Amino acid sequence: MRTYLDHLTVERGLSANTLSSYRRDLHRYVTTLTAAGVTGLASVTHADVAGYVAALRGGDSEHPPLSAASAARAASAVRGLHRFAVREGLVEHDASRDVRPPALPRRLPKALDVSDVERLLAAAGEGSALALRDRALLEFLYGTGARISEAVGAAVDDVDLDEGTALLHGKGGRTRLVPIGGYACTALRHYLTGGRPELAAGGRGTPVVFLNARGGPLSRQSAWTILHRAAGRAGLPVDGPRAVSPHTLRHSFATHLLDGGADVRVVQELLGHASVTTTQVYTLVTVERLREVYATAHPRAR
Repeated sequence: MRTYLDHLTVERGLSANTLSSYRRDLHRYVTTLTAAGVTGLASVTHADVAGYVAALRGGDSEHPPLSAASAARAASAVRGLHRFAVREGLVEHDASRDVRPPALPRRLPKALDVSDVERLLAAAGEGSALALRDRALLEFLYGTGARISEAVGAAVDDVDLDEGTALLHGKGGRTRLVPIGGYACTALRHYLTGGRPELAAGGRGTPVVFLNARGGPLSRQSAWTILHRAAGRAGLPVDGPRAVSPHTLRHSFATHLLDGGADVRVVQELLGHASVTTTQVYTLVTVERLREVYATAHPRAR
């Protein structure tokens, strides 16, 4: 198991959070096998793997039932381990080959209306160094479609306001150059000249764009809090299934581009998706909106 996790770290470049989840999933898998008297991967049968995957959704005395998404991730970790063992010659057969992970329900991404986004951005405030930072952060998230980790990890040298571009460092060590809209450029310029120097004065010097009140790098949790407060001031949902999150701005970015006629493959590149299939879920959002407009506007829709 340790060799497989090393492979994921070095060869696949998975994030620390993903590796932590895989480590936890595989530890549970190995513990379950050991309790059943299975002492090595070569002894694992199809029934062992299938039984384990099925049990993920039901839970047991030590583990609560997993959601479909968590169960699918755990099953993926197990199947990856067995495929790796076959490739490395550690076992002859892949006992997990015909085991299918739990099917995930298709959920459409949450996206705000353009007017809601404008209210959210306006609610970030202005004047103080922190307010300038908050406005710049939210404009940057919506203007580039960046993941929250990409935004808080962006360095000053990654942003070229004259060219209107930003270099984002995405998953698996992949980078991509994306355009920054005029509103985001303006907000960033105001922050970098009028807000960041004040915040940086209290720190030890860091290259990241977005700083906390002590001059250190802004954390993902703090960025979430900034958005949460702005959403509350804008009268947008902050609790429940429709609550606004950093990913909501990313979803809105993609949806609004497609609504405006952007090609799905261009949106794929902007979002940093490895496969266009991942991006195509946003086209379902635009279809839903078309249905809503049709239902309310067409005289024979009902």
